[in-house]
Amino acid sequence: MTMHRKRNKSLGLKELVAIALGGMVGGGIFTILGVSVSMIKNLTPVAIFLGGMIALLAAYSYVKLGVYYKDEGATYAFIKRTYPGSHFAPAMIGWFVVFGYISTLALYAYTFASYSISGTAFAHDIWVRKIVSIGIISVFTAVNVWSVNGMGKIEDLMVYTKLLILFVISIVLIKVGAPNMQDFLTSFGGEIKTISFISVLIVSSITFVAYEGFQLVINATNEMKNIEKNIPHAIYTAIFLAVLIYLVISFGALLAIPAQDIIQNKEFALAAGAGKALGSIGSSLVILGAVLATSSAISGTLFGSSRQMAAISEDRYLPTFLSKRKMNIPISAIITMAVISSLLILVGGLELILEFGSVTFLLVSLLMAIANFKMRKKTNSSPLITLLAIGALSLGGILILYYEFTHALHQMRFIIAMYIVLTIGAYVFSRRKNMSQPEAK
Repeated sequence: MTMHRKRNKSLGLKELVAIALGGMVGGGIFTILGVSVSMIKNLTPVAIFLGGMIALLAAYSYVKLGVYYKDEGATYAFIKRTYPGSHFAPAMIGWFVVFGYISTLALYAYTFASYSISGTAFAHDIWVRKIVSIGIISVFTAVNVWSVNGMGKIEDLMVYTKLLILFVISIVLIKVGAPNMQDFLTSFGGEIKTISFISVLIVSSITFVAYEGFQLVINATNEMKNIEKNIPHAIYTAIFLAVLIYLVISFGALLAIPAQDIIQNKEFALAAGAGKALGSIGSSLVILGAVLATSSAISGTLFGSSRQMAAISEDRYLPTFLSKRKMNIPISAIITMAVISSLLILVGGLELILEFGSVTFLLVSLLMAIANFKMRKKTNSSPLITLLAIGALSLGGILILYYEFTHALHQMRFIIAMYIVLTIGAYVFSRRKNMSQPEAK
């Protein structure tokens, strides 16, 4: 994810849309395509579209709370200010948000590794993939600990370059696959009849993590012009563009690449398929796009979320050593995030990391929608839209757990165990805070 820290009101709509797109298009399409096609085949664009609609519903509460509170602390700050009498609420959202970012950090690193080794003899070696994943996290951990200056410009370059590459890939894939349009439509029609709508909804929920990142706009509140106008315009525009990008790429890939190839190589589906459809140049272009996308996402996630982790620690809802800074850099938080995400990579594969990340951000977005419903009169929010968001986000989380229960019970146990641990951790720290001396007001 890309994060900017300018010290003046210099961010307009164009810059804010770029921030949100940089956060969303951070490896998501490279990850979700193979998983989605393996589950619902040519109905993948439908699931991607529905996932975008869920993201729009989720964004509604972020927009309303962001405009009302005007607080760059975003998710954590909204809950803390909505429930000022509670210690457990901010502690719980703090733990969930931090571990949501840790899961996306692991997801981006795993995707980076999958694509970077896709053209080698180790393409299907899961332990080489895990080692490379942990290696790239280590590289960007060192970058964030020792050298922050200049990263903003480098990340901007990576964001715009990856979007340009994705656009080129999409056009070429559609052009190459155009002769297969009739076969695609025939298969699409047949799969509508044979693949249940519940399966499509499950995939749309799993792909929700690909839209996580739009809230980065709110982190730039102190640097943006015209908050009331730019927060909604930037977030809704960025989600619309992300949906469009994902739809075009998925449609082009399904036209040009046989479904069985996408499924067989789901960890690096676009690279494998582009190699067959477009030759070595096409494969190299996809790999470059994936490496750029995930690199910018890894660096930005470590930068932004480590600072949020440090802020939560300063409020004593996380261990206090995480708030320690050197030259204003939260070194302990950065290293801790890197270590935990590396452990998640070691114990889980692509699908577990993807599903844990999606469930986490569905849950966090659900808590935002509930907070917005509580504040609906002050935020001037529509009760109907907010309730629709609560319903859609709740259903999404339930569907992912249902899929885990019926297809991968061990993964469901891991996810539930993680949430129990996070909830207990949040409860313990909220109790400590509650029993400490009252803070000065």
